[in-house]
Amino acid sequence: MSFPATRREFLKVLGATSLVSLNGLPPRCLSAALVDDRARPDQRVLVLIQLAGGNDGLNTVVPYAEDAYRRARPALAIGEGSVLKLNEQFGLHPSLTGLRKLWDAGRLGIVHGVGYPHPDRSHFRSMDIWHTANPDVTQPQTGWVGRTLDVSAESSHGLREAVAIGLDRLPLALVGNRVVSPMIKNLDAFRLNEPEGKSPLRTTAWQQAASANSDAGSELDFLRRSAAASLASADRLKSLGKTYNSSVDYPSTGLAQRLRLVAQMIAAELPARIYFVSLDGFDTHAQQLPGHAALLSELSEAVSAFVADLEEHALSQRVLTATFSEFGRRLAENGSLGTDHGAASSLFVVSPNRGGMFGQPPSLSDLDDGDPKFTTDFRRVYAAFLENWLQVDAAPALGGQFAPLDCV
Repeated sequence: MSFPATRREFLKVLGATSLVSLNGLPPRCLSAALVDDRARPDQRVLVLIQLAGGNDGLNTVVPYAEDAYRRARPALAIGEGSVLKLNEQFGLHPSLTGLRKLWDAGRLGIVHGVGYPHPDRSHFRSMDIWHTANPDVTQPQTGWVGRTLDVSAESSHGLREAVAIGLDRLPLALVGNRVVSPMIKNLDAFRLNEPEGKSPLRTTAWQQAASANSDAGSELDFLRRSAAASLASADRLKSLGKTYNSSVDYPSTGLAQRLRLVAQMIAAELPARIYFVSLDGFDTHAQQLPGHAALLSELSEAVSAFVADLEEHALSQRVLTATFSEFGRRLAENGSLGTDHGAASSLFVVSPNRGGMFGQPPSLSDLDDGDPKFTTDFRRVYAAFLENWLQVDAAPALGGQFAPLDCV
């Protein structure tokens, strides 16, 4: 049986062998560009938290001093006596006590008015735009992280891998043409699906790759190194739960447990530089107050525990954590005590030492069809993540030059 001669054929073989089986999900291989299964101890990491459904930014970072806010939301407005005040204009939702502590420590950044021109209020289309960083492509095939990995795949010090944690499908943001990012449901579900005894597929995909003569050419050498490194990463993942120690008491919520796994993987010096997790439920059309409060509490407590864990392991200086959502909500509440799909919103950035407010807060009187207008193009935020934090060129991911926002 002949050995696959190209990267693309190699990836197909990996899919056929079910290298990584995650809770019955479709198999995904570790990054095909992976040539070294350990991260350098000084490498920076980006953790992305998707708030799926369209987070109500106005009740997250509350403009409590604005009369227009209170008038538009007679039932839903968070009052001045309840908000966690940040200054004379804005305060955090009362459920965000953990994030407030990070603000007090100078580590929480708040970016106002994030969005894009000609906003789309469809969940699917707007999320595609955020994942691709290209509002003009109607049938996207790759995402902004995936394109970044594609460009830097051959660099020995570039971004080589991103990982999606706890999702049922690979997010579009991580899809590239050349690099395949793995999905991991949880450590208990992670296993290397290698049958007992001899396996022709195993021999074809891995043993030949691991033993291939380097004289066979650059492609086979690439595949050999990718296979060996992927197996080593898989072995390290399986042992994480036994070797990782932390005194931090994570909440039992889904997001907290996903971030705990991210902390474990960073501490184990796995090569991933970008981690992607998601918290669902932000489509708050009806009875918003209790549900939104619970979601923000889950976010705040999970991020607080994650940061404390990183600090305990002397990793917090290496990690930037950021939230995003496909859109905000309308200024006015609806008749079901909820809010409908909007446009601009706010996002959080937790960094080692860069707190504060960034971007111009949108006007609550000059609206776009009932929505606050965007004042900060989300691609400027992505540019800051890529260029200022990960120190890679943002243009290939963003399809052009966008001035990095000074939030990083």
